[in-house]
Amino acid sequence: MLKVTVDMEVCQNHGQCVFAAPDVFRLDDDGRLAYVASPDGSLRDEAEDAADVCPLQAIRVEG
Repeated sequence: MLKVTVDMEVCQNHGQCVFAAPDVFRLDDDGRLAYVASPDGSLRDEAEDAADVCPLQAIRVEG
């Protein structure tokens, strides 16, 4: 099972992950990051790309 976690203490809502994986990450109405913690396995590449582009390396993809 694919698991995505974001360290919200580190995340500064830059939104690069939203561009890399819009099916997993989004910015809510307040501009804060929201994400799918257990996305479909077919989204692994997108989720890993998002983790790679995060300027603060706050995203972890496991499973």
